[in-house]
Amino acid sequence: MHSTIREFTIEDRFAKIYALWLREFKVFLREKSRLVASTFTPILWLFVIGNGIGSANPSTIGGVNYQQFIFPGIVSMSIIFTSVFFGSYIIWDRKFDFLKSVMVAPVSRGEVFVGKALGGMTNSVIQAAILLAIGAGIGIGFTPLSILQTIAVVLLLSFGLTSLGLALGSYMYSLEGFQMIVSFVVFPLFFLSGALFPLSHLPSWLGALTAADPATYGVSVMRSAILGIGSEAIGVNAAILVAYTAGLGAFGIYSFGRMKAV
Repeated sequence: MHSTIREFTIEDRFAKIYALWLREFKVFLREKSRLVASTFTPILWLFVIGNGIGSANPSTIGGVNYQQFIFPGIVSMSIIFTSVFFGSYIIWDRKFDFLKSVMVAPVSRGEVFVGKALGGMTNSVIQAAILLAIGAGIGIGFTPLSILQTIAVVLLLSFGLTSLGLALGSYMYSLEGFQMIVSFVVFPLFFLSGALFPLSHLPSWLGALTAADPATYGVSVMRSAILGIGSEAIGVNAAILVAYTAGLGAFGIYSFGRMKAV
């Protein structure tokens, strides 16, 4: 008797990744309160902080008012918080034994990671799209090119940070512990990204910290694309963002390879 070993084709692998993505997307659609809650905070920052600080300092930055200046940073804020906190769903899947059933299925750890990462990325992209629509209402002048560049940044940043969140979640076994650790990740990512202030003329120690933050490059490229201000080295910043995304994706796949289902 000859045993047959099925070799999975590329179509099979894409079908598995699609099934995992679809599951995450359906969970997102069922939790409408999650979309409302996660979108409300960036909108609050955009209108309250943007108008509040803008009224205290009415001078423009690069020819735009403060609310418009922080708009790319607020879009990045939505991506940071939604993407990194998506890692908590790994812990939920482990608690309800869904993760165990996936791990024993004929699907590789890398495919599981990519499917879930794409699901988390989709959630972030939807929330970013809502904020971009609001941006048009506050006077942001989008062009077809700036929209394409912004979409590219959103996709890269959301995949990279979702990978980071999933990697952290793969090492954690309690939601409380995950939330505590992630709080030490998302706030530095946001505040050091230059979302709320220009990066020029910073102290050297603060400049070094912002340079190590992957979100810094997302905010910089997005601000250059949308508002036409910021760093002139948009190509360099975009390349660094791509490198960060690839590195975080590799870290996520490595972490999933070491993850225990129970």
